[in-house]
Amino acid sequence: MPIGVGLNRAMTARAPVLPRAMRAVLLCGHGGFDRMQYRDDVPVPIPAPGEVLIQIGAAAVNNTDINTRTGWYSKSVSVATGSADHAHANAEDSGWSGVALAFPRIQGADACGRIVAVGVAVDAARIGERVLVDPVLRTSAEAIGHAGYFGSDRDGAFADFATVPAANACKITSELSDIELASFPCSYTAAENMLTRAGVRAGETVLVTGASGGVGSAAVQLAKRRRASIIAVASPEKAAALSKLGASAVLARDGNLVAELGIESIDVVVDVVGGHNFAALLKVVRRGGRYAVAGAIAGPVVELDLRTLYLKDLTLFGCTIPDPEVFRNLIRYIEGGEIRPIISATYPMSAIACAQADFLRKAHIGKIVLTP
Repeated sequence: MPIGVGLNRAMTARAPVLPRAMRAVLLCGHGGFDRMQYRDDVPVPIPAPGEVLIQIGAAAVNNTDINTRTGWYSKSVSVATGSADHAHANAEDSGWSGVALAFPRIQGADACGRIVAVGVAVDAARIGERVLVDPVLRTSAEAIGHAGYFGSDRDGAFADFATVPAANACKITSELSDIELASFPCSYTAAENMLTRAGVRAGETVLVTGASGGVGSAAVQLAKRRRASIIAVASPEKAAALSKLGASAVLARDGNLVAELGIESIDVVVDVVGGHNFAALLKVVRRGGRYAVAGAIAGPVVELDLRTLYLKDLTLFGCTIPDPEVFRNLIRYIEGGEIRPIISATYPMSAIACAQADFLRKAHIGKIVLTP
């Protein structure tokens, strides 16, 4: 099929000549790095009505990519992320939304690039726009909790080109590079969603676990933007970097949080770690405090004493699908220079296995980014 079939006819004078094939990383099943195939003969996708085609400038690595590859989202898995390739995962619930994943799949939730073609019913004037992809694929503005995800429920950014609904291609004006901009969407949206759900206010004390990772380091910056006081939990060697981002104190991740902080000393916990420290996190939250979670890298199965929950009048927030304004606010923060990218390393797309191995070592701060 010619690449132009199905495209908005009004765009042809502005559109670049597009190739028929592209480079992409295909995830062909759950398991190890060998389940990812780097190919140069993948057909360039054609935008459907209401969609745009983006030439990818850069894409970042996230826990979601690895969790999906290994099948960690399956309820049959109870160990920490990255601890094993979960060949035993139940394929029926291996996707992040609790259903089976369709293979092959091009992953990648983080994308920065430019619109190079548009489908029917999309203004051809959008061709050439520099965009960030909002990875949350909503069926409607009210569909909180019922949405797909870019790179999971449809092909994503680990490729030269990707299609998305036009509403998910968000125009951005910034002097930052594609590599820098690609570090924002997934992690910063997750962090801002947790802070928004928990209603973090100026003057409150926020405890951020996993503070050196993509979501954690974003949460430190975004909580500082709200003029909160931040206590970060991370490896001691990362303390100086986190202090520069806005943390007023950095606690060792293997330390005794209750002994170091004291009971009922924290207004809000922003957690992406879970695991054995969960009970301690609820102990340090003050009465009437809030706990928000968007990850469980240390383990998804935790012990909860319901007496702690109800006797302290705690509110727990599970945070995945944000309100639509969260991403719009993020664009505004970036354009206003209120937050900054933190890039640990870059890799070519063909070295995705090396990039994920680097990511799993957890020695980095911020984001690891891939370039086509």
